[in-house]
Amino acid sequence: MSESEWVPGDHEFALCLTHDVDRPYKTYQSLYYALKERDPSHLRGLLPGSNPYWTFQEMLDLESELGVTSAFYFLNEQDLFADRPPRDWLSGTAWQLYAGRYDIEDPEIISLIREIDDRGWEVGLHGSYESYADREMLATEKRHLEDVLGHEVTGGRQHYLNIERPETWTYQRAAGLQYDATPGSPSDYGFHDGYDPYRPFDDEFVVFPLTLMECALPDPGTNVEKAWQICERLLTEARANDAVMSVLWHPRFFSDDYQSYDVIYRRIVERALEMDAWVGAPGTLYETLDHQSMPQAVAEERASQSAD
Repeated sequence: MSESEWVPGDHEFALCLTHDVDRPYKTYQSLYYALKERDPSHLRGLLPGSNPYWTFQEMLDLESELGVTSAFYFLNEQDLFADRPPRDWLSGTAWQLYAGRYDIEDPEIISLIREIDDRGWEVGLHGSYESYADREMLATEKRHLEDVLGHEVTGGRQHYLNIERPETWTYQRAAGLQYDATPGSPSDYGFHDGYDPYRPFDDEFVVFPLTLMECALPDPGTNVEKAWQICERLLTEARANDAVMSVLWHPRFFSDDYQSYDVIYRRIVERALEMDAWVGAPGTLYETLDHQSMPQAVAEERASQSAD
């Protein structure tokens, strides 16, 4: 049994499941992979009605089967042609950042967001590429998502893991977010920010560091056991240290373009449950925490501000 204040009940450790919804449609990537792999079958992604990256039903069904839920962070990114200056239209970087995105007011996206929420999963904010350094932009994106969702969101993660510490957290907190799940790496894995979440302002705002993004693993399609050994080692380390471990799997990694990543994800959840971990969404874990045990100085400062 864990003695950590961050791990609920009698569980050994906690595992937070998260998904950044970046590109639910396979658009120009179809041509890229067709040329790169010399495989014209990728062009089927451009056909009307074909949407290989729309894997949400499979994800929800998988997690429902295992008895867990997760967080889906939705992105409200700028459009390359509608929002960016013409000089960006010929920029490869701009195409990577802003082309092929989605509109959260698209009826299909609205329906998805509300279905995820209605089924009891967490919907959170995936702050756009520039919003980590723009307080008003971040606040606007949060309000926009909440208008679509119909209620407030608890937390989220910044796109591309962009962050300035502690400035980004001050913007998130000012916008009304209660937690951030950004700190981490797309190319490295491990508990580099420690085994516990932390409160950067000694108040209710909590940071859940990212332990593992799927693209940091060796390709499971080439060697599934090598990728699994890393995941099992992280789970073992989490249990030994009463840790809160967090993983990120993008929805497109459940498609056929990314062989065996879904197998690894299932094995992570199954193994964590076997090891008596608490498994769920960060927002759900946040709700189990004791936010009243703040340092006395913080409590006194808040009382003074309220009096004023």
